[in-house]
Amino acid sequence: MNKIPSVNLADFLSDDPNKKQKFINEIGHAYETIGFVALKGHFLEDTLVNNLYSEIKNFFELPVATKEKYEIPGIGGQRGYVSFGKESAKGKKEGDLKEFWHFGQYVEDDTERAKEYPENVLVNELTNFNEVGKETYIMLEKTAKYVLRSLALHLSLEENYFDQYIKNGNSILRPIHYPPIATEPKGAERAAAHGDINLITLLMGAQGKGLQVQNHNGDWIDAMAEPDELMINVGDMLARHSNNKLKSTIHRVTNPPKEMWGTSRYSIPFFMHPISEMKLDVLENCIDSKNPKQFEDITAGEFLEQRLLELGLKK
Repeated sequence: MNKIPSVNLADFLSDDPNKKQKFINEIGHAYETIGFVALKGHFLEDTLVNNLYSEIKNFFELPVATKEKYEIPGIGGQRGYVSFGKESAKGKKEGDLKEFWHFGQYVEDDTERAKEYPENVLVNELTNFNEVGKETYIMLEKTAKYVLRSLALHLSLEENYFDQYIKNGNSILRPIHYPPIATEPKGAERAAAHGDINLITLLMGAQGKGLQVQNHNGDWIDAMAEPDELMINVGDMLARHSNNKLKSTIHRVTNPPKEMWGTSRYSIPFFMHPISEMKLDVLENCIDSKNPKQFEDITAGEFLEQRLLELGLKK
């Protein structure tokens, strides 16, 4: 496959069972072959998107010393600011050419669960930053819930199978700034080739060239969404759980051509994580004689911890 398929969530939410099944078939086929789709019909309104981009640009334009006040030690970068070059792809020593912010889960009905997560970090200099981030988080989480419901049906599970695991899950909204490139990057990219850790990732800001996906022939293809689309891909947790029936595809953000070095790029992924105790054990109905069990049993929390160490975010 050499093009990212486009699907419309409105089909899945429709009262027409044929449209609903069409969506399930399309997204299931896409995730079994390329691991990515471009999704229309999500719950983000244009005003919210515009407000979020405005707020994150305002944040990343703050002085470095101001931003560094919000870099919290000891939490593996799970909330607040992560400074330029701090994260690297698994197996790569060069840091990615990016800085980013993390909004985390807003637990409002489970005091024990709330204790599991670091608190969200409030930016004092920007009045609307935190509220706009929270609203975006909630709308992306809602979108992700319905995408996972469609995948549950594709995997012959109960439609609401994932609901119990994603409610108050350890999901992260990550506004990223790829600053202008000042000098020749020696082996570093804006985001080196990697797979995502989580169940699924919903990406805002894939409208310009830069994001590339590796298809199963090993070729890199451009992944560009329309202005009203989110790019959504399978993460390693869901690939494990489905015995690699749904593919977690390697992707990267390449450096722009030299004449574009002076420009910034912004992208905003939402990493949909389950609660830590979810078992990622391979689903029985994804195992057969042609597809024996490929992965050891592990919980989502254990898998995340392992990967944060590999990424250099935890020591």
